[in-house]
Amino acid sequence: MRALARLSAVVAVVFVTFAGSSPSDLSRRFGNGKDIIRGVNLGGLFVLEPWIKPSLFKQWEGNSPQVVDEWTYCAALGKNECASRLKQHWSTWVTESDIATLAKLGLNYLRIPIGYWAFTVKDDEPYVQGQIPYLKKVLGWMRKYNLYAVLDLHGVPGSQNGFDNSGKRGEVRWQQTQENIDRSIQASVGLAKIAAEYPNVVDAIELVNEPASWALSREGILDYYKRSYSAVRDVAPSVTIVIHDAFFSPSDWPQFNVPGWSNVILDTHTYHVFVKDRLVLSRDDHLKATCQDASN
Repeated sequence: MRALARLSAVVAVVFVTFAGSSPSDLSRRFGNGKDIIRGVNLGGLFVLEPWIKPSLFKQWEGNSPQVVDEWTYCAALGKNECASRLKQHWSTWVTESDIATLAKLGLNYLRIPIGYWAFTVKDDEPYVQGQIPYLKKVLGWMRKYNLYAVLDLHGVPGSQNGFDNSGKRGEVRWQQTQENIDRSIQASVGLAKIAAEYPNVVDAIELVNEPASWALSREGILDYYKRSYSAVRDVAPSVTIVIHDAFFSPSDWPQFNVPGWSNVILDTHTYHVFVKDRLVLSRDDHLKATCQDASN
């Protein structure tokens, strides 16, 4: 299946609002001041999700225990075989032709999810590395076709939400150890170094995708954002920093307006899949619902 077809499945509509800065403070290019941002996620590339590429998980259908995420995928295969299969996946899931097609269709932004394990792996973790050369290849294609990137730290140690898209489905243990937080910041800095290497391509870094407010300390989330913000700024001073609202309601959003911050965007996700009343909508009704969500 071509990446274009895969990317056409909308998982979430992302809205952004400015946090701690005025629009004039924002990066030199994010939205170009007046242009519409038209973007998609390169989902399933560096963070496996069974629903995005079920063929990777097919051999374990009906098995117990189940293979349901990248952690259990690599644990079931062992590091050598996992590395071999993932290198094949990374080299074929998104190609230059896909990037050219997305540019031709009028898209100008790609959000690229990637897990912490691309930057730091412990001996007792089954993950494998090797993602970065493939990420840089994609960024090179994006530079060629005038597309801009949001690098998204999609999974952190211990899992920030217990979803398979965090790398490990199950319990939310991210805040249980300081080591987990420190390694998350290490991964954010790794993304910042790539942003500094590709300043004309990487416009933004998202510090963590969808931390679960129902399972995490509000103070801990904010402290991580503050520490990670400072660490990223030391490496990539001009990159836009994106923080997710952690599923707090809009009335709680002012807490993310941190004094002294600049060039920060608040990210909120409104799902049009996994929600029964949205799944039945027509194309036009999806657009209407999105506009209504924005107005609310």
